[in-house]
Amino acid sequence: KSEVECLIKLFNVLVKRPVQSSSRVTRVGLDRNMFRDTLHGTFGMTDVMLMDRVFRIFDRDNDSCISVVEWVEGLSVFLRGTLEERIKYCFEVYDLNGDGYISREEMFQMLKNSLLKQPSEEDPDEGIKDLVDIALKKMAIPFLLQDCDHDGKLSFTDFEKAVRAENLLLEAFGPCLPDLK
Repeated sequence: KSEVECLIKLFNVLVKRPVQSSSRVTRVGLDRNMFRDTLHGTFGMTDVMLMDRVFRIFDRDNDSCISVVEWVEGLSVFLRGTLEERIKYCFEVYDLNGDGYISREEMFQMLKNSLLKQPSEEDPDEGIKDLVDIALKKMAIPFLLQDCDHDGKLSFTDFEKAVRAENLLLEAFGPCLPDLK
């Protein structure tokens, strides 16, 4: 109870102004920029695409505003979620188009955004494509993150099996959870 009360107080501090909706009804909440600033300032997240994906996961009613309930429920999983909740959360973050699969293209986009850019003579996209191929094959560990039907996609079930076998794969396509600190 005290943690929830603290989260509500923090929410109220972060929300300095009401957010206008298209129906002209004023509601209090965190818009995308306020939320992104919080993720960056508090949790050190820097990948804009992943921060936007996290925003979409928190914003369950898709009204472009995170309410106090969405804030508390989202942070519950984000900070203290069970492995099962965190697997579902990470999968939803990585499933960019919401079709229930993490495709080769989605993996490519996430890895491209999350990897450090190094000046090199090689085409960086080729290296990222190689990483995607590794992830789709075995992720260097037998039977993990396998694309069993070879369609270039990972289902939630395949992702869940891989993460349960090797927890380090939870954020395989980019950091979308806070570190232990």
